[in-house]
Amino acid sequence: MENSLFIVLLILLFLVSFFILPQWRMRRAVRQVVEIFRENNALHPSTAKTPEQLGFKRPEGALSSLFRGRDYKLYALNMLLKAQIIQQLEDGRLYLQEEKLSQLR
Repeated sequence: MENSLFIVLLILLFLVSFFILPQWRMRRAVRQVVEIFRENNALHPSTAKTPEQLGFKRPEGALSSLFRGRDYKLYALNMLLKAQIIQQLEDGRLYLQEEKLSQLR
């Protein structure tokens, strides 16, 4: 009986860590990315900023990301770019479109 309970709890822990936790971290990262754009006033093409000015950096290497874990902000940024909530200008600067964000909610 104890072994079966342990196995069920282990399976539940696996399911939570594999499915629920990444979704929660992605939602949190989307909120953080939106907040970064608002804090930096990158809300219009005239006030657009480069990814470096906004603090988005590519990971240095696989070894450093292994110890720090996955940075979901870059994934959230790419997702918002694909959804056209964040627009990219020809020179690479980015800005947040509040209208499209409010339509999404």
